[in-house]
Amino acid sequence: MNAVTDNAEAKATAAAEPGKYLSIMDPATERGLMELLEKIAPLLQGRRFHNLVDLASLASDGVDMFDDAMIQKLMKAYEESIGAAWTLGNAARYSAAQIATSDAPPSLFGLLRLAGNEDVRRGLHFALTFLSVLGRQMKDDAVE
Repeated sequence: MNAVTDNAEAKATAAAEPGKYLSIMDPATERGLMELLEKIAPLLQGRRFHNLVDLASLASDGVDMFDDAMIQKLMKAYEESIGAAWTLGNAARYSAAQIATSDAPPSLFGLLRLAGNEDVRRGLHFALTFLSVLGRQMKDDAVE
């Protein structure tokens, strides 16, 4: 007989006598397999197990699509985002420590004196430019 016929016969035998193939396993494996089948029975009956298979297929397709260039781009984006978060966190901690040591908030003229500092002006320029871009995007979103 050929392999297709043998395989079909094996499947028919397995369907007719499911215990036959379980008997070749040791008792611990058989017990574990039966417990697993009991746990996934609701998933199989509700056809929710199909969703898990689809999710695994999607992950597999994603892995197949990722080439070295895409992985390098993702790594670079991750490193840049972590670096930005680190920088913002450090700036916030440093600013909070400086403000904690001051007795009272600066006056309006004190704030104007702070604006004489080049670093303050650079930070204000960044913040105002950021807010300008954010406002432009909000306006564009409202038009759509």
